[in-house]
Amino acid sequence: MHDWTHNVDDSTALATLPVTDILVDGHTLSLDTVAAVGRGVPGLRVTVPGDADRRMAASRELKRKLIATGIPIYGVTSGFGDSNTRQISEVKTEELQRNLLRFLGSGLGPVARPDVVRATLLIRANCLARGHSGVRPQLVRLLLDCLAEDILPLIPERGSVGASGDLVPLSYIGRMLTGEGEVLHRGERTDAAAALAAAGLRPVVLEAKEGLAVVNGTSFMSGFATMAMDRAAQLAFAADLCTALTSQVLRGNPAHFADFLFEQKPHAGTRGSAARVRQLLKGSQSFDQQTEREAVIPGDVDFRELDKPIQDRYSIRCAPHVTGVLADALVWAGDWMTTEINSSNDNPLFDVAAGVARNGGNFYGGHVGLAMDSLKTALASVGDLLDRQLELVVDEKFNNGLTPNLIPWIEPGDGQAGLFHGFKGMQITASSLVAEALKNTMPATSFSRSTEAHNQDKVSMGTIAARDAYTVAGLVEQVAAIHLLALCQAADLRGAQQLSPATRAAHEAVRAVSPFLDADRPLAGDIERVAELIGSGRLQAAVTRLP
Repeated sequence: MHDWTHNVDDSTALATLPVTDILVDGHTLSLDTVAAVGRGVPGLRVTVPGDADRRMAASRELKRKLIATGIPIYGVTSGFGDSNTRQISEVKTEELQRNLLRFLGSGLGPVARPDVVRATLLIRANCLARGHSGVRPQLVRLLLDCLAEDILPLIPERGSVGASGDLVPLSYIGRMLTGEGEVLHRGERTDAAAALAAAGLRPVVLEAKEGLAVVNGTSFMSGFATMAMDRAAQLAFAADLCTALTSQVLRGNPAHFADFLFEQKPHAGTRGSAARVRQLLKGSQSFDQQTEREAVIPGDVDFRELDKPIQDRYSIRCAPHVTGVLADALVWAGDWMTTEINSSNDNPLFDVAAGVARNGGNFYGGHVGLAMDSLKTALASVGDLLDRQLELVVDEKFNNGLTPNLIPWIEPGDGQAGLFHGFKGMQITASSLVAEALKNTMPATSFSRSTEAHNQDKVSMGTIAARDAYTVAGLVEQVAAIHLLALCQAADLRGAQQLSPATRAAHEAVRAVSPFLDADRPLAGDIERVAELIGSGRLQAAVTRLP
């Protein structure tokens, strides 16, 4: 049993999960649980049940029997990849596994963030615990012990083509288990051997197949994917909140979100988004006293200019149709990813019932890749929506009487007149972030490359797709933070009495970390604090805890 009590922000939405045992059995792990462990939510306990132990022991025993027969077994008594025609004797099997981890140590780029690494460790342990990989239960327990002690390998992000799984990134986990390489131990960089010793853990000597079982799977891309989806769920809420606030501060038409409209095109995500916007608007005067925008034209008048448009612009009126796509994408991607994290995705697998080792391609990350290519596109579209809403709020040509760039109200004779530019720089930054997010929507899964001497001649690029989705989620998180800051500024300029209880709670949460902009000042720190408010789930918690 492994108990997480280290580190972290227990104020997140995920921290409200009841303290419970997490079963690492290869069948029942949930994405919410993985995300909670990735975030480092305290108090989570992990148990490997007895049936998982028995399955692992049985597949290991079959492996040992097959080795003793002298038949060639891929990656066990043969070389790897296109070297599979080179058979070795049983006495060389341990050294073969050590060399596998060493020649794969060619990752480059920035190291993955701790939340992704924690998620990866848990997923890899769960996939091995399914019991068809020929590994000892103690290997899985050591993985979980490292996770419990917050011993995290430094895994470079670049180097995987998504088949045979995440070979290069996952090799850094294997090296950690053997006491090699560098790790973060409770946030401090150190040698793996020193971290294991400090935690009272002993490195493992990998036996036949165990190194391959660690590296030959989809767990790194799945770690990125799970944490990207967790952030995306928070962004779906933030986007609906921004839409409600935009409608309020621009004195828009709340009737655009009437349920009748969405009953006629009943995509579940779109209906859910519209319903949440209605809930967020409930209690504001404009929502509770909805009337026709204009009186009937008098009989003696054949033309007039209306004071207000009948319809708001698409970025407000159509917002549920944009955010709803993200919500629906999370549903089907969640189904795919739940299957992925509860699968045996290395090669070969040991079929105990038939008494044979079976060679296949479960390491292929196609489902992860397509899910993440779709998710990053939906996320970037939401970011673009928020950027368009931001334009309406900051631009005096469209913001219905608010100040230009949301500067404070200044009387014409005031000596400060003409000096302030408010959110002008913030809009430039938001535009840049959205452009980068949109650029990253290029489908990574379209770029299969033949590699490894044409053995891996069709690959998934699922890891790049998942990394892209995680990156896009971070960029859109920052865009949402900028937009929320602008909306709170606009609400203060209008007067907070226009807000509903829900949007007022959001305003108070933002104001707790970022004061009203009464003069030009650098706002980078404000963006970071509000982005953390969104990503941690604290903003949603502040709004949804209302009665």
